[in-house]
Amino acid sequence: MKVTVLVGGVGGARFLLGVQKLLGLGQFAEPGAEPSPHELTAIVNVGDDAWMFGVRICPDLDTCMYTLGGGIDPERGWGHRNETWHAKEELAAYGVQPDWFGLGDRDLATHLVRSQMLRAGYPLSQVTEALCDRWQPGARLLPASDERSETHVVVTDPESGNQRAIHFQEWWVRYRAQIPTHSFAFIGTEKAKAAPGVADAIAGADVVLLAPSNPVVSIGAILAVPGLRSALRSTPAQVIGYSPIVAGKPLRGMADDCLKVIGVDSTSEAVGAHYGARSATGILDGWLIDEGDHAEIDGINVKAVPLLMTDPAATAEMVRAGLELAGLQL
Repeated sequence: MKVTVLVGGVGGARFLLGVQKLLGLGQFAEPGAEPSPHELTAIVNVGDDAWMFGVRICPDLDTCMYTLGGGIDPERGWGHRNETWHAKEELAAYGVQPDWFGLGDRDLATHLVRSQMLRAGYPLSQVTEALCDRWQPGARLLPASDERSETHVVVTDPESGNQRAIHFQEWWVRYRAQIPTHSFAFIGTEKAKAAPGVADAIAGADVVLLAPSNPVVSIGAILAVPGLRSALRSTPAQVIGYSPIVAGKPLRGMADDCLKVIGVDSTSEAVGAHYGARSATGILDGWLIDEGDHAEIDGINVKAVPLLMTDPAATAEMVRAGLELAGLQL
């Protein structure tokens, strides 16, 4: 089975672990057994990417790579395990800005290698493939685009009172989304295109899954890349999405703050309707919501199942439910 997942953030990376658990891939492969016949491809958000301290940071790609490769910090859910912070301390001593964003020493090594390769002319997709050689994530990780496609946020500046656009990282990390916010803009997207392999991964999949990632700045940023929405609408595979709303609120991140900005309620029904049915002008065939929740969306097959990703085994059952909704059996 070929499974393609649109993914971003910590929750999305943990969702990929559940896919691997179900398919027997990566760290869940049986030692000494024949390689799994299944394939997992993750199309990863690049809207959070930024240049800082002279290096290119790709938070979602790295979170997926570290998580699947066994190198993620288990406490934070992002960054490198066994991290140290000497470079961050020295940068602060020099007064280097931005002082609200810190890089761990081990994590910095990843960014240095990436930046060196990008400056040598390699596209992000090839750089990611090279970095994955070190981590062996057991999945193909594809950036949504090789070109710049960054999420910026139009806010009211707390100091001047004027509206201005800031990078998503500043809005998310520095201000925790707690300043007057007016809209999102995907900078560079109009000139971007899907990275090599992305359209083929959607067209050739047996099923396409939308992880329960942030609908606006993770999945939404992927869908903003020209060609990706049309690829989802034209694939012969079923497109199944997972609601990020459990018990009336997102479990991680600040999806509710993002949804509020674009005028969408923080409910499974509203988010599913925001994606829309493929039989109309949207992208979904099926929509998984948390047990006890309710949603009726024209043209979308809705099913309620437990959506708490307490561990890879529980997440694998979520994935199994999505395959069943798509009419597939392992």
